[in-house]
Amino acid sequence: MDRDERLMSDGRAQALALETAVAGAVVGQARAIRRITTAVFARGHVLLQGDVGVGKTTLLRAFAQAMGGGFGRIEGTVDLMPNDLLYHTYISAEGRPAVEAGPLLREADRLAIFFFNEINRARPQVHALLLRAMAERSVQAFNREWRFPRLQVFADRNRVEREETFEIASAARDRFMMEIAIDAPADEEARLALAFDPRFHDTDALIGALPSGVVDMDGLIELAAAIQRGVAASETLQRYVLRLWQATARPQDHGIRLDALDVDTADLVLAGASPRGIGMLLQAARVAAWIEGRSHVLPQDIQAVFPEVMAHRLCFQPVHELRRAELAPALMQGLLAQVPAP
Repeated sequence: MDRDERLMSDGRAQALALETAVAGAVVGQARAIRRITTAVFARGHVLLQGDVGVGKTTLLRAFAQAMGGGFGRIEGTVDLMPNDLLYHTYISAEGRPAVEAGPLLREADRLAIFFFNEINRARPQVHALLLRAMAERSVQAFNREWRFPRLQVFADRNRVEREETFEIASAARDRFMMEIAIDAPADEEARLALAFDPRFHDTDALIGALPSGVVDMDGLIELAAAIQRGVAASETLQRYVLRLWQATARPQDHGIRLDALDVDTADLVLAGASPRGIGMLLQAARVAAWIEGRSHVLPQDIQAVFPEVMAHRLCFQPVHELRRAELAPALMQGLLAQVPAP
């Protein structure tokens, strides 16, 4: 067994332990937990979607606690400025101006998860700084470079209120590996627990009770690289992915119809998936296969992550954008149903 194989074998046990730990604090979110675990080991940033109060912050705090890394958070507001991510100023008890590190710098190189809540309430200047931190995992502040080697950014958007919002551009959405839905649990037992079990009413105690450090944070980057090297994708599977890629741009050419939604697919898509998006699809699929204990990608690994990786990055014609929440899932289902898998 070579070094990569040892890393992957030991790391898979960590991934499963991470899921088990998080599930101890978050009930009824098995799919979301698996997809976030996939993103953690694929080193991808994530958009979250879901109503208010469904537990997005609790879920991310649980991941940070179980991973043994730092957690940062900021709320999007219309008056937020880029420097608010880096530092804040105040008058000290001695009456003197003082400066403290902001949410991005507070944990410094320990920062594992940074949650930007309601990112579309912040201005494009703030988005630009966040995108740089995502791309380079570093920022310049206080005449030095701050590096966040294990940083993952999670962001959600206010989808209800439209006043004083600044939607992130499609090019910015493309920087996120996945968009993951966090919905209220449908299972009655989970709903009863959330409503009536006092354990779920004290978030700090709930998170504090989780085990910490079930993932080797120092070796996470090396493990992620080993997974991408060690999980193979056959030529047949690569051709399948290329067919899916082509279909994202021209779904009508592949027999995909959305007649039930009164949409002509020939007029739906303005731009299909980018090369970066297809690369992220393979990255996520390799991790999905590895978590399942395989050293090669199967079509079901592609299909498992395809909706979360693809839906948010397709550009619809402007007339259809307001119906994205309805049209994107139907299009994803049509793509997987009509493009033949090997």
